[in-house]
Amino acid sequence: MFGKRSTTGTGAAARPAPTQAPAPNRAPTPAAATPMAAPAPKAMEPVPVTTAEDRQPTQRSDEYFITKSMIFGALIEAIDLSQLSKLDTESAREEIRDIVNEIISIKNVIMSIAEQEELLDDICNDVLGYGSLEPLLGRDDIADIMVNGAAKTFIEVNGKIQLTSVRFRDNAQLMNICQRIVSQVGRRVDDSSPICDARLADGSRVNVIAPPLALDGPALTIRKFRKEKLTLDDLVKYSSISFAGAEVLKIIGRVRCNVLISGGTGSGKTTLLNCLTNYIDLDERIITCEDAAELQLQQPHVVRLETRPPNLEGSGAITMRDLVKNCLRMRPERIIVGEVRGPEAFDLLQAMNTGHDGSMGTLHANSPREALGRLESMITMGGFSLPSRTIRDMIVSSVDVIVQAARLRDGSRRITHVTEVVGMEGDVITTQDVVVYEILGEDANGKLIGRHRSTGLGRPKFWDRARYYGEEQRLAAALDSAEVADDRG
Repeated sequence: MFGKRSTTGTGAAARPAPTQAPAPNRAPTPAAATPMAAPAPKAMEPVPVTTAEDRQPTQRSDEYFITKSMIFGALIEAIDLSQLSKLDTESAREEIRDIVNEIISIKNVIMSIAEQEELLDDICNDVLGYGSLEPLLGRDDIADIMVNGAAKTFIEVNGKIQLTSVRFRDNAQLMNICQRIVSQVGRRVDDSSPICDARLADGSRVNVIAPPLALDGPALTIRKFRKEKLTLDDLVKYSSISFAGAEVLKIIGRVRCNVLISGGTGSGKTTLLNCLTNYIDLDERIITCEDAAELQLQQPHVVRLETRPPNLEGSGAITMRDLVKNCLRMRPERIIVGEVRGPEAFDLLQAMNTGHDGSMGTLHANSPREALGRLESMITMGGFSLPSRTIRDMIVSSVDVIVQAARLRDGSRRITHVTEVVGMEGDVITTQDVVVYEILGEDANGKLIGRHRSTGLGRPKFWDRARYYGEEQRLAAALDSAEVADDRG
C-alpha cells in the first residue's frame, strides 16, 4: 500500500524545498546531542521546549535541518499521501516511522537513538500536524505562541515572554503550516489576502500576517486555551479575584445582568467571559457571535455563529454587525459577543434593551470609565447620527455591570473592578464600584501583593434582580464579607 512512488506521484506537491542539497553518496551527519543547561535561562535566551515525553531537545543545527530535509524528501517519494490520509493518526504515525527508519538505514545516516527519535517526531509532526509548533501546542502552561518568521519563536508563560529554541526550516515551511491551519476553518492566507484570523480544533485563537505585509517572514500568533476549562473558583485559587468577589460575579451571571468585560490585550477577557457563562441556566437559548469561535460554553442549547471574510472578488463578507442583527431573529435568550469593536455595539445595546437580559460581550479598554467612552465612540464611528445624550441614555438603560480585567506588570492577571452603571447626572454616566483590587506593594521576587475588597457603598443597583431570582441573601453575604484575599505566595 505504501510502496515506492515516482517523483510525479501524489506526494510531489507536498515536497518541501531543501535548504541545501547533501553531497552525492554521502549522508550528512547531524550534530551530537548537547545537554541543556540546568539553571534557568536569562531573559530572552532560547528556552528549551519540553515535548510531551519530557525529553530535553537539542539546539537544532543547520546540518540537522539538511538531514531532515533529505529524509523528508525521500519519505514523500516513498509514501502515498492519499492512502495515508485514510488512516487514523496513530496508524499513520506508525506507518511514517517505519518508512523513515527504512530510509535512515538505506541512506546510511549515522545518528544516535535519541536523535533518531527526535527526527521521527519532527517528521511525523510535519506530515500530520503543525511541525515545530506541536511541542508548544501540547504544553498547557503556555498562554501565547508568537512566531516571528522562521528563526524566532516566543512563548508567554506565567505572564512573561520567553524566546524558545524552536525554529522552522525556512519561511516557506512556516507559510505552509499557516495555510494548513487557516484552511481547516475555510479561510486562506496568501499574497492577495495576507491577514487572517482562524482557530485551532481546541478553540485556540490564531492570527496570521504574511508577506508582503510582514517584512521578515510570516508572523503567526496563537492564543492558547487550557484543555480544562477554568471556573471562577479556579480564578480564586490564582488570586485573580477573592472568594467574595467571585460570589458577586456568580450572582451577576445567574440573575441575568447585562455585562461588559473590559481589559487590555492578554488580560484574560475571554477566559473571564467563559467563566461567567458557567452560571447561565441550562434551559436558556444562547447565541454566540465571534470573529473566530473560541468560547467554550457548556450549556446544551447554544448556537455558535462566526464572521466570514470577503472572497477573492471582495464580496460575500459577513460582519459582526450582520451576525448580531440576525441574532434578534433567532429567538435568543442571551446573546454573547466575543469582542465588541465596531458598529455592532449599537445592535448589542439594542438587544440588551429589548428583552435579551443577561447578554455579555468583551471590549478593549483600560478602565470601566474608558469602556463606556469606547462604547460611545464605536456607536458614533458606526455612522449613527445620534446625540451624545441619546447614546449615553441607551448605554445606561442597557449595561448593568462592567468587569475590568488587567494584566499587571509582574505578569499576573487580576480582576481589578466590578463596577455597576448607575444612571445619569446631567450628561455624565455615573458608576459605582462594587469590588476593587488594591495593590499594596511587592515581595522580594518582584511579585505584586494586593487585595480585593468590597467598597461597602450600600446595595448595588442590581439588588432587585438578585431578589427576583432569590439570590439577595447570598449577595448580601458576599458584599458584607470582610475577606480581603492577599496575593502572597
